Amino acid sequence: MIEAVEAVRDRALRATAALAQAEIPYAVVGGNAVAAWVARVDRAAVRNTQDVDILLRRSDFPGAKVALEKVGFVHCTVMEVDCFLDGPDASPRDALRILFAGEKVKPTDVAPAAKVSEREMADDYAVLQLESLVRMKLTSYRDKDRVHLRDMIMVGLIDQTWTSRFIPDLATRLQQLLDDPHG
Repeated sequence: MIEAVEAVRDRALRATAALAQAEIPYAVVGGNAVAAWVARVDRAAVRNTQDVDILLRRSDFPGAKVALEKVGFVHCTVMEVDCFLDGPDASPRDALRILFAGEKVKPTDVAPAAKVSEREMADDYAVLQLESLVRMKLTSYRDKDRVHLRDMIMVGLIDQTWTSRFIPDLATRLQQLLDDPHG
């Protein structure tokens, strides 16, 4: 288990270092961004994640592809999502998943992904600002997104005052989690 957690961290560090070296703006999103935010409040509440999600501008994708391939990642498409496997023999579970800034991840999403400019530095790499991350998690709203949102609620990063920050569909989702934070 420790090796698996370290492998994800190494993947995130190598990818973000390559993007920074190439001067390509990015933001780490998903579980790694949630972990970075939760760790600021309660390191013991951090939940491990198996993948690395990175937000890029679509116009930066060609340069990002070159930068990531230089450090050993292999581009592929999995279920219509651009990914980078961690080497030629890697499993899709050992991948970077690319999300495009300002675009809907799925056509049915109620809101687009955040902009890359909505980021700030965490300890090791740039992560999405908290409000933008919460908006993306509320938009996706899969089981793991709800778990991540509950983690942020439980450590006090999100509270009742946050519902007014979002469009009605997302505010309703957040209110449901606030009303029943234990699921």
